[in-house]
Amino acid sequence: MLKEEENYYSDTVVAIAGVDEAGRGPLAGPVYAAAVIFPRDYHNELINDSKKLTEKKREALFEEIKANALSYGIAFSTAEEIDRYNIYEATKMAMRKAIAQLSVPYQTILTDAMPLAGYDVPVVPLIKGDARCMNIAGASILAKVSRDRYMKELQEKYPNFSFGIHKGYGTKAHMEELEKYGPIVGVHRKSFKPVAKFYCVQLTLF
Repeated sequence: MLKEEENYYSDTVVAIAGVDEAGRGPLAGPVYAAAVIFPRDYHNELINDSKKLTEKKREALFEEIKANALSYGIAFSTAEEIDRYNIYEATKMAMRKAIAQLSVPYQTILTDAMPLAGYDVPVVPLIKGDARCMNIAGASILAKVSRDRYMKELQEKYPNFSFGIHKGYGTKAHMEELEKYGPIVGVHRKSFKPVAKFYCVQLTLF
């Protein structure tokens, strides 16, 4: 059971926000982030780092987390924002948007290794936090499921790309699609090197 949060609760710290992201590595699509505040006495042994769970388990836990959280927020930064600010800053932007949605006062923020400045409560970046803290793990599941659902919607809009399968990561299938059809403006991250070279080809052709 993930219970690192217990080290941060006290008489004055009664609500902790866990924050995580999904989609920093892909070549396409937004980066998502989520923030979750669970009741201190809430325990669920099934909640874990989203990468360690099957899609079916993540989908089931998505509803479980929303139903049991005191509050949660889900947000994203677009591919255009990623290109404009870089993936690191865009990820922090998404996290801030998710935190801003929380409707319950919190006294500490725990993130999965991401420093966030400007808050009037302690922000603690924890290495592998999604494998140590249930609040962070819950956030990782909300972010991952939300992003995966969005990528499936993108596949319906752009059927030449199997976004619902590779989720925009640089898999062999995705690279073959990029080679054949070229990048989609506003969807592919042109600041990422594997994508940038295809934009360069388009500029050469026209």
